[in-house]
Amino acid sequence: MDAFTAGLLQRIRTTQSDLTRARETGDDFLAEVEQAELEDLRRLAAEHGVEVGAASA
Repeated sequence: MDAFTAGLLQRIRTTQSDLTRARETGDDFLAEVEQAELEDLRRLAAEHGVEVGAASA
């Protein structure tokens, strides 16, 4: 795995964790921000052929 792929998957995992935390604490604004970031990261991964299945777990 190259550095780009590893970094992207790590950012996806971190963003998913942050999104979960925002939802659990009831921070709707932060949850929306994290959701948008996650969608952008998944789009970027798809554009570069990076499989995000493992990062989504």
